Amino acid sequence: MDKGRFAVPAAVTDCATALGVTALLLSTGLSGPHPSGERELLGSALLAAGGLALAARSRAPLVVLVVTGLCAVGYLGTGFEALAVSYLVAVYGTVRAGHRAATLAVSVGLLAMLHLTALVLHDGAPREVVAQARSTLELAWLIAAFAAGEAVRQAERRADEAERTREETARRRADEERLRIARELHDSLTHQISVIKVQSEVAVHVARRRGEQVPEALLAIQEAGREASRELRATLEALRDDDTTPPHGLHHIPDLVERLQGTGLATTLTIEGHPHAVPAAVSRTAYRIVQESLTNVTRHAAATTASVLIDYRPNALAIRVDDNGKATFHPAPTPGLGLLGMRERVTALGGRLRTEPRSAGGFTVQAELPTNGAP
Repeated sequence: MDKGRFAVPAAVTDCATALGVTALLLSTGLSGPHPSGERELLGSALLAAGGLALAARSRAPLVVLVVTGLCAVGYLGTGFEALAVSYLVAVYGTVRAGHRAATLAVSVGLLAMLHLTALVLHDGAPREVVAQARSTLELAWLIAAFAAGEAVRQAERRADEAERTREETARRRADEERLRIARELHDSLTHQISVIKVQSEVAVHVARRRGEQVPEALLAIQEAGREASRELRATLEALRDDDTTPPHGLHHIPDLVERLQGTGLATTLTIEGHPHAVPAAVSRTAYRIVQESLTNVTRHAAATTASVLIDYRPNALAIRVDDNGKATFHPAPTPGLGLLGMRERVTALGGRLRTEPRSAGGFTVQAELPTNGAP
């Protein structure tokens, strides 16, 4: 069945097939000529066993082929006149799974066992029993089951090849789009960021040579230029090569906090709960939330302290960033582009985001990201 459509589990299909074939074998076997007494009980048990064995045909097709063949020999040997439907279904399954040579070998051996069983157990009337065996397990039925399995196998192989071709085409187009975006970013942003970075570093250098105190704002611009350059370089590398080092995540937050401390903002990081692996999308979003929150603090809040809290919960990751800046309390602050980007990232993961001034002064950003079933 094609991807994207509803697919019935193989185990359900196998069980339904097994029950249907078992019912068919018992009804046809008991309604036609059959022995009585202990041979009837034995033959009925073998009929049922041969049908029920099909429940495992997807997991162990060769084993099921052998079991159904032996059961067919057994109930035919006891005197039941029933078509070996379970064996034919098993032949179809094994050929579909690609075991053509093994299926052919087992089938030849089964035909030989049927003739041998007729000669040993029905001495005196071998011709009649052999004719019964031939009518029960017709060679034409065997060929039909073999051909059906091979036809389905070839169709599935062609479908898989077509799916791989579609995936390769989609991957190639995605690669081309990534490279186009990388070129656009490189052409539009690299120069401007480089100018900001170089100019800020020159200004800091000149101020220090003159013995002047370097303003905190200038140091923040210098560090922001360096960080923007690093981020842009990492983004371009990720766009140009899908196998490069993954983007920043939770384990980069301590470095981010440490860099902010160098700009004069007293920043603390607290980890609560038991750290554990989280989905990559959650890790990246957590880093971006902390990065954007601290960037807003340095740009707009005129804060002297900031705190970052990462709380590992059983089914979620909670992030909280507080500062002591000059934000005033308002029930519905107007979000900037940075806050809007944060909200979009959190919403895409099925999480919650709250951004508001604190009643005690400053601003707070709180996010909760689900870690179970996150995209």
